[in-house]
Amino acid sequence: MIDRRTLMGAAGATLAIGALPRLAAAKSIARIGLQLYTVRDIFEKDPAGTLGKVARIGYKEVEYGGGGYDKMDAAMLRRTMDRLGLRCPSIHVGYDLLLGDMAGTIARAKTLGADTVVLPYMTEQYRTEAGWTAALPNFTRFAEGLANAGLGFAYHNHDFEFTTKPDGVSLYDRFLTATDPKLVKVELDLFWAIRAGEDAGALIDRLSPRLYAYHVKDMRADKSMTAVGAGTIDFAALFRRPSSAGVRHFYVENDQAPAPYLPDITTSFKTLRALRY
Repeated sequence: MIDRRTLMGAAGATLAIGALPRLAAAKSIARIGLQLYTVRDIFEKDPAGTLGKVARIGYKEVEYGGGGYDKMDAAMLRRTMDRLGLRCPSIHVGYDLLLGDMAGTIARAKTLGADTVVLPYMTEQYRTEAGWTAALPNFTRFAEGLANAGLGFAYHNHDFEFTTKPDGVSLYDRFLTATDPKLVKVELDLFWAIRAGEDAGALIDRLSPRLYAYHVKDMRADKSMTAVGAGTIDFAALFRRPSSAGVRHFYVENDQAPAPYLPDITTSFKTLRALRY
């Protein structure tokens, strides 16, 4: 039999538990995106069909990059996305194209429905102190020109920005110092930053006001690239950091996805859809 003392103790414990603050509900990613560079080989051959396959997996957003998309009929791509329920928040545009055809870039972005243009890569000629220093003012000019058209601008990293350190100062630190944080945002590729030896959590905290989007790809123990969920990166821990709160888009990307590509992006999608943080 339960005596009065035991009953009162149980009641007190229940009241104490009830008085604890409620734990916040775990968050999930509402709209998982795909950087189409991951499936560039099949996208180039059949863009509309590939978009259909991406949508059927469950992706809600796509980011254009590679696969010759900039030579395609942007209006056709937009019609296809509208039919499939896909959105394109941002597009990747190379440095030389931004220099040479800003008007065309703006028109393409707007046709596709994008609100942000991302500079995805800098070639070897810019990876020296002199080359980088000469290029950085153009980052600001790109951002200003796009802002005048109602578009945002962001820079996407690889590893070289962190590992190249003229006079002990990394190219990434120089980028952050030389550009206006209100105009030049960051699309943080988590894999490449971690591979470069960065503490991803500390980097996120540092970049927080500038973070626009994450590129999400996983890393095996040998530091090779793999689908999300097949590696060792703790994405939930990174996404739950308060400094991640302003990130607007989560794009799956695997630069080295094996053919036929769709199984790889399906694994990544299922992992992120189940992720709670």
